[in-house]
Amino acid sequence: MRFDDLQSWLHWQETLHPKTIELGLERIAAVWSRLQPDPVAFPIITIAGTNGKGSCAAMLESIYRTAGYRTACYTSPHLLRYNERIRLDEQEIRDAALCAAFERVDRARGVLTLTYFEFGTLAALDLFVRAQPDVAILEVGLGGRLDAVNILDPDVAVVTTIGLDHIAWLGDTLDRIAAEKAGIFRPHRPAIAGHRVPSEALVERSETLGCDLFVLGRDFDWEDEDPTWRWSGPGSMQTGLPAPALHGIFQRDNAATVLMTVACLNPRLPVAIPHLGRGLQRARLPGRFQIVPGAVTWLLDVAHNAQAAATSAINLRAFGCPGCVHAVFGVLQDKNPRAIAEPLVGQVDAWYLGQSANPRALPVADLRVGLEDLGADLNLHACGDITEALRTAAGKARIGDCILAFGSFSTVEAALRYTHSAGGILI
Repeated sequence: MRFDDLQSWLHWQETLHPKTIELGLERIAAVWSRLQPDPVAFPIITIAGTNGKGSCAAMLESIYRTAGYRTACYTSPHLLRYNERIRLDEQEIRDAALCAAFERVDRARGVLTLTYFEFGTLAALDLFVRAQPDVAILEVGLGGRLDAVNILDPDVAVVTTIGLDHIAWLGDTLDRIAAEKAGIFRPHRPAIAGHRVPSEALVERSETLGCDLFVLGRDFDWEDEDPTWRWSGPGSMQTGLPAPALHGIFQRDNAATVLMTVACLNPRLPVAIPHLGRGLQRARLPGRFQIVPGAVTWLLDVAHNAQAAATSAINLRAFGCPGCVHAVFGVLQDKNPRAIAEPLVGQVDAWYLGQSANPRALPVADLRVGLEDLGADLNLHACGDITEALRTAAGKARIGDCILAFGSFSTVEAALRYTHSAGGILI
């Protein structure tokens, strides 16, 4: 074996390919054909979208496990441990199994180089084929058409919300981005649009391939029944559903999308009505408007684009912080900090800017410049690294205040570690 421990494997993978991100399926498909030449036997759900992918994956995983099915789930990026990305029956893969999968990928690739994401995706899929679950849930990493998970044909393709993000790779218009995400559609297989105004690119792609396209608000939807809610879909209705465990009113859109996905697979994987509600209630996904209670409440949200930040602003308003709101903010270099911060201006009393440990993190000086034209009364504090920003915000906060840590996965990772070390209760 090339390496004996997980961290050595991961550090090496970061250097293997000359580019950090290089979309395309040629390399990974070639390696996969050597690694697993036979067709995959279990049904696959592939989820693309700008926001909501992780939430939908978590709810699907929970529903199918509650119904007694064996599940495989691949998501990215991770917050605290790489192992979070690869789960079998809701359990993170162990280091030894992951290292063994990396070794198999390494042998199969020959002289081909792979990106960090491609290497990890191949390892995940190899582990899933060996485990033979009842269903596999795959979250697209970037885009869809040329993303590594797209080497497998999904039985149901889901596209959640679509916003302007990753424009250097996906295009600078919503239609171009939607076209990339519609690349996960397959001929004559169901496709689901988890947003109310689907792009023409999605509709055209589904028509070209002969897909049954199910659109939120047109073919399926939800209604409040207070305190429960109702889902309606083609020829069916579920009433008395409990609120999803994941915070935010937008999670009803995600939950409705998930129930449509389950309905599409119901002939192969039937799920009883009670399992739907229980699955939604037990789904967990750290870092999505996650609440860490205490004298000072911490709110952790990976919102890293304008669309996600607008949702975070809605959630913050609904949460109703009784005191001041302190925002710890850090983003990556390919993001627009102004667009991410703007939806929260007016709700935040003080901003603490930091640079995370991620090599792609935006320096604080650039972050400050990006925010300065939002208004003279923002109360900006440039704090160096993100841990200093967290510590400074915690020192300024008083009983009843809230600290919102957001802007990137690495910002939330630092906040999770900080609150844990300070004795916070992670929920």
